[in-house]
Amino acid sequence: MAEGVVVTQTLLVDRTSPPESAGPGRPGPLGRIARWSFRRRGRTVLLWLAAAAIAFGLSATLGGKFSADYSAPGSDSRIAQDLLQQRFPSQSGDVITVVLHADADVGTPAVRPQIEALLQRMSQVPHVRSVQGPYDTPNSISPDGHTAVARLRLDVVNPVDMPFANTRQLLKLADSAGATGAAGQADSRLTVAIGGQAVQQAEQGAIGSEGIGLAAAAVILLLTFSSVVAAGLPLLTAIAGLAVSSLLIPVVAGLMPVPDWSTSLAAMMGIGVGIDYVLLMVTRFREWRAEGLDPEAATVATLDTAGRSVLVAGITVVASMLGLFAMGLSFMRGAAFAAILAVLVVMAAAATLFPALLGYLGSRIDRLRLPLPRRRAATASGASGATPSRWLWWSHFVERHRVLAAAGGVAMLLALAAPFLTVHFGFPDAGNDSMDKSSRRAYDAVSASFGPGANGPLVLVAELPTAGSPAAIDGLVASLRRTPGVAAVTAVQLNPAGDTAVLTVFPGTGPQSKSTEALVRDLRDRVIPAATRGSGVVVHVGGVTAASIDTTANIVKRLPLLIGGVVAVSMLLLLVSFRSVAVVLKAAAMNLLSVAAAYGVVALVLRGGWAGRLVGINNPTPLPAFVPVLMFAVLFGLSMDYEVFLVSKMREAWLRTGSNAQAIVSGLASTARVITAAAAIMIAVFSAFIPAPEIPLKVIGVGMASAIFIDATLVRLLLVPAVMHLLGARNWWLPRRLDQVLPQLHVEGRPERYLPERVVVS
Repeated sequence: MAEGVVVTQTLLVDRTSPPESAGPGRPGPLGRIARWSFRRRGRTVLLWLAAAAIAFGLSATLGGKFSADYSAPGSDSRIAQDLLQQRFPSQSGDVITVVLHADADVGTPAVRPQIEALLQRMSQVPHVRSVQGPYDTPNSISPDGHTAVARLRLDVVNPVDMPFANTRQLLKLADSAGATGAAGQADSRLTVAIGGQAVQQAEQGAIGSEGIGLAAAAVILLLTFSSVVAAGLPLLTAIAGLAVSSLLIPVVAGLMPVPDWSTSLAAMMGIGVGIDYVLLMVTRFREWRAEGLDPEAATVATLDTAGRSVLVAGITVVASMLGLFAMGLSFMRGAAFAAILAVLVVMAAAATLFPALLGYLGSRIDRLRLPLPRRRAATASGASGATPSRWLWWSHFVERHRVLAAAGGVAMLLALAAPFLTVHFGFPDAGNDSMDKSSRRAYDAVSASFGPGANGPLVLVAELPTAGSPAAIDGLVASLRRTPGVAAVTAVQLNPAGDTAVLTVFPGTGPQSKSTEALVRDLRDRVIPAATRGSGVVVHVGGVTAASIDTTANIVKRLPLLIGGVVAVSMLLLLVSFRSVAVVLKAAAMNLLSVAAAYGVVALVLRGGWAGRLVGINNPTPLPAFVPVLMFAVLFGLSMDYEVFLVSKMREAWLRTGSNAQAIVSGLASTARVITAAAAIMIAVFSAFIPAPEIPLKVIGVGMASAIFIDATLVRLLLVPAVMHLLGARNWWLPRRLDQVLPQLHVEGRPERYLPERVVVS
């Protein structure tokens, strides 16, 4: 059978290859770049070192601070925050909550001096603008008298702008105050915890995810290639790309808002994509060497064939990430730009630095072998005798059971996606932190002593028609206190100009509750308009809880734009690449199913329970709406990578043989090992972020790793070949008019240019 495949392919090479394009002397643009880099390998390496030095200099001189605005542009909560900053700056800064508990009444002479002394020391910490003590602020002492709440108003609006060192200084003061009580009075001992978003961020530690991912990738590459040299090439290329891109991200942060977690996202993308792309090219290089090509010719052939697939795959990832710009959120744009930068840099490294490294190591690609069983070297001509028998067996198995494989694959994907139907959107807060965190202890103490709504107050900002006329909102205050779901309303505060009033509403339910979300809508749609009608007062509902609700609603509203845009652009790229309507429609459907299944896994984990405990989520946790948006953009692009790797090999075989069944079987058998290894690397890289303390980053790691696993197993190795077998020759159909209009990309390259002449024996 193997000889028959080779004979057929050789015969069809002569029939389908245009004579004027034959011969290895006329490579495409990527092949010419590879030849230049190979021959000028020293200069190429020096250019990359210079690029790293320039990036370092730019980062040192032009690098900005990471920042993120998670509010929805033009939303009611954003208007409220802007008004506070403009007219009431003393009320616009972020807040750190100080929760103080004693066995004795907090108003006794044994306890009160301790509290006042602690708050005095805290007021001297940099960035603490003012202190609202419990003794001069109504409703700040619990009904039983044992718990008091003070609030530190900061001079920074965004929690990420609060230096960790200053927040940790506050944490130390809280710990030291709780260590001792008044002399001789055991019941005067204070238990102090501080909470707030700034505290959460300061308590989160780094886990070195990039290093863990690289170490796991190194092990997988060693097992795949059984050679230290072959395994080291993808790592060296990815590390070089990551070094340059990570230095350039702070420069981007100086030009636009970029969230601090975007560095982790860019590292995930850069490491995973960079290693995967070079993994494919190392595999093809070894195949060309097995055909008898010298290192330079094999390098040129690799970039002129597999390099085209890498280029299309990378462009697809970039196009998917560009879809995040349609969300209209500044932090999404910053994260997308950082990820795109990482992908583009590693693509450049794969096209230039990798050929240069082959110039040094190409002839020694199989040196420093591990003591593992040797595999027969595969060849670029696709001889099936070189294909691992287990993958060839699997390819034929899927061919024989195509109906069962297709139906079973779809059923499993839908079953995995089902939990997403009941997902609860929202932003995790301190109530989802681990019990050893001060922020969690403060959150629980406030809920127990003042009610769950005290952790998510709503800030109402009222624009008054006449300066100094707080009586204009007396009716509103009365209506608020009668509104179901409102636990308490604070007294009205006027700004110095007297044209803006602020009051705080405490819901009866927690910030993640659907009842709180319903209360915000009720206040905006019914209570406030009815209470202020005809008064000229304009009231906006703000605060962290309202901002979270607005951001979630804004993202959900724009989600169809993202999905439609990313799918449309990706389908167009695939149509031009593979010139097949069926391949394009199938790829879009399969990718959507794959992403939906990953969403289901994420939803299952966020429920807590046994699945959540596996990744450190112990109680039900809401899903930040931006996470599935980010996951969709990234995963749709990465899924297309495997589609390009698999289908380009199938199309190459189809053009040689004209047999759909043989093209699918040989294409799957020859790429399954590469796809499996590439997926294992991606899974390892993304899984390294699961231990992250930040729940959004943890959830992204879970979703990405599960999506890649699902895509590389259920989708690419089962569902795609099964459906293509069912479609038959219709897989490669393209309307004649489209065929005349679309440009010829030749994503599979022209491998026949580089194959040595063979003697054909019939």
